[in-house]
Amino acid sequence: MSLIPVAYDEVATVVTTLEMTKRPPARPLPSAPLRLVRWNSPTLAGYRALFARIGTPWLWYSRLAMADAALAAILADPAVEIYAVVDPAGIEVGMLELDRNEASTCRIAYFGLIPELTGRGHGRWLMAQTLALGWRRDTQRMLVHTCTLDHPRALGFYRAQGFVAIARTLETFPDPRLIGLLPVDAAQAVPLLAPDRRR
Repeated sequence: MSLIPVAYDEVATVVTTLEMTKRPPARPLPSAPLRLVRWNSPTLAGYRALFARIGTPWLWYSRLAMADAALAAILADPAVEIYAVVDPAGIEVGMLELDRNEASTCRIAYFGLIPELTGRGHGRWLMAQTLALGWRRDTQRMLVHTCTLDHPRALGFYRAQGFVAIARTLETFPDPRLIGLLPVDAAQAVPLLAPDRRR
């Protein structure tokens, strides 16, 4: 075994790809005081604000770093479906993004709730909604990626829903806390390395 050095200004993670190749049996929809609504034409600022609110603890950064034109193209792509989870007051508290750009495949691009809602069973409700939307007549499989930066229970959660792990990859990227995309106190479980302490 060997250790692979990671630069002090980068983050490394193991990404697990999971798939579901058969529509799961119908189950009662878990109850939740939330609604899932199609988010047609979100503004870039609104999308990024919710993205950051959900993903900061897990170092979600990609859509924050993306050029405006590139993000606008994704949000306008007819093969991409974006949904907001809305609480009883009408406040956006979660996100679901489905990508159908690969034939017969529905990829869960983003799936998450704000940190204040984690651990309350709302994830099961959102996943039930996700599977109902994802499995259409032309869908032959659903894909999702999770990584070691995500919530510690994320991988087990996806497997419990019927997803099966099919691949692992390593990903490194610039630490978004060091380039100003996320606050320096984000993701307390991931140490922020000082340049004068690098080895």
